[in-house]
Order: sequence, then structure tokens, then C-alpha cells
Amino acid sequence: MELEHYQKIALYGFLGAMVFGAIASRTQFCTMGAVSDWVNMGSKTRMRVWFLVIAVAMVGTQIMHLTGMIDLRQSIYLSTNFTWIGHILGGFLFGIGMTIGSGCGQRTLVRIGGGNLKSLVLAIVLAITAYMTLRGLFALLRLEINGASTVDLEANGFESQGIPHMLSNLTGISATAVAIIITTIIATAAFTLAFRDKELRSSFDNWLAGIGLGVLIVGAWYVTGVLGFDDFDPLQLEAASFIAPVGNTLSFLMTYTGATINFGIAVVLGMIAGALVYSVITRTFRWESFNDRSDLVNHLYGGVLMGFGGVLSLGCTIGQGVSGFSTLALGAPISLISIIAGAAFTMKMQYYLYDEEGWMHALKSTLADLKPGKSG
Repeated sequence: MELEHYQKIALYGFLGAMVFGAIASRTQFCTMGAVSDWVNMGSKTRMRVWFLVIAVAMVGTQIMHLTGMIDLRQSIYLSTNFTWIGHILGGFLFGIGMTIGSGCGQRTLVRIGGGNLKSLVLAIVLAITAYMTLRGLFALLRLEINGASTVDLEANGFESQGIPHMLSNLTGISATAVAIIITTIIATAAFTLAFRDKELRSSFDNWLAGIGLGVLIVGAWYVTGVLGFDDFDPLQLEAASFIAPVGNTLSFLMTYTGATINFGIAVVLGMIAGALVYSVITRTFRWESFNDRSDLVNHLYGGVLMGFGGVLSLGCTIGQGVSGFSTLALGAPISLISIIAGAAFTMKMQYYLYDEEGWMHALKSTLADLKPGKSG
């Protein structure tokens, strides 16, 4: 039986995501872990691996865009409707959620494949909340927030929220030249930081995660933008994201006989499958459940905050932090900084709450620690 066009694209996404899931399992790639290492131990190695992923994805994506292979203006990231509060508030809430829920969207799916029942519960809550924020009850709140803060960039003379196009309008320098300059600077900085870090430099797994996952994001853009291009059967140009697609996956599974699979859903399923295959082959598959009631409650809260915040900010640590960043959209670095800020804030609060001196003491100590120029 020959597959339909959209089914082929979904299959490519599934296979690529299986590789992503396997690599993430082997290398323990985790954005929350990277922030935790930095905030709590002062180690920036895993953070540098994450930025290496961003740099590799950005270089490959910009090459395809600037050579005309794909048109990133067709993605959700370069819309002329700039919802700045959504990026800030959504990113911050997502950062809080992933911290109390013990992992971002990508890491949650990987852990499910490894037998983690806590992550399964979190993913279900995340999926329900994300779908409610997209099309359900919470969508009303999302629309209110975005409606009050949306800036119409087109009305102000900008063709998109792409940083190169905005700087081009302001400086007169061509958008192509600006894109090349920005990409070169960020990529050079990321590779320099990677080579300067002895732990990163000497670890095969760190390089595998940094380069391998970045290449897979580029591959996702290629699949949906080049292989998926069809005048008669157009598909959404997208890469990898693990919030809205998780919600759509739950809906797909519940309405399977009347639903149609897409690239995002296939990527979610592929991530779990890749992690599962890797954990079985390496005999690392382990059932893991909640330690106590508070552990369950934290994961429930985390799922809600991640689902709502991730949709509000148009992505997660991968969706905005890597896929969005690779498009050089203005919203991506804002969401990324907000996610890191939310995670760092929550980690510091958790640390000081162990002193049992109350929320106000913890809040004051946390704000003091997070003052500009002070690092842990």
C-alpha cells in the first residue's frame, strides 16, 4: 500500500525523532539539568552543549533559508503578530513547570520511553492543558493575554518578526547580510565556548548531543519544507516542538478513526519509541513511580504550567529554544531567557524553602541571589 504524501512526511518525522530520542537517552540531554548544573553547582558544560545544539541548528536552517530551499516566513515563529507578554509570561511559567515537574517536554517524552511513570502522568496533564489552551477553556485566557499585548509589526513597516528583517529596516543593511552576521557571531561563540570547556571537549556524548541533535532539527526543517513541499497538498513548515504537538497527540489517539496524523504528532511518538528502543537494548529500562504525595502534586502542577506556558510562548526549550531560535525570530530569545529565568528562580526558591523559614525569606534570598552580576 502506497503512503499518502502527509503519511510519508510523518514517517520521516517519526524515524528522525527515534534517533533524537535515542541520542537524548544516551547523552542525558536535558535543558532543565543544564540550568540546574549552572544555578546550583556553577557548571556550565551542559548549558554549553545546549547552546551548541542551537548554533548547529541555526547554521543549517539559515543556509537553507538564505539559499531558497525553505521559506521560514511560513513558520509560526516569523508571524507579524508579536505577542511579547506571551513570550515572557509563558516562558517564565514553563520554566517553573519544568523545574517542579523534573524536566522539559523533550526530556519528559524520553523518560516515558525509559519507563518513568511520573513523566507519563506529567505528559498526560501537559497534553490536556496544552489542548485546552489551544482550543478549549484556557484558550479564552490565552486570547485575552495575547490580545492585550500583540504588536502588529506589519502595520509598523516590518514584514516579519525576524531579527534580520527588523534590523534591515532600521539600518538599511540587507536582511541577508544581517542574517549571515548574526549566525556567524552566535555559531562562533558557541563553538568557542565548547572547545574551551575541557569536560565538553573530551566527551563524545557531549559532541554527539550538541551536533547530532542540532542536525536533526535542520533535518526536520528539510523534511517539512523541502520533502513536504507540494502545491496541491501543502503542509505546515515546522521543526521539533513538544508542547502543542503533545496535546495534538493525545487528541489523535482519542479520535484515531476520524483523525489524521501529522509531522508533530509523529515526532512525539517517535521520541518515545526511540528512547524505549534504546533503553531496552542497553538494559536501562526501569519502572519508576512517585516517591510520595508531594511528588505527585508537583508533577501535576508542573504539567499544567508547562502546557499553558508552552502554548502561550509558542514553544518549549526545544520548540522556541532551538527550532524557533534557528529562524532568528525575535520571540525565540525572549522565550528562552524567560524559561531560564523561571527555572533558575524556582530552583533557588526550592533551595531556600528547605530552610523552613517561610516563603518570604525564601523569596528575598532568591531575589538577592539572582541580582544581575551575581552568579552561583
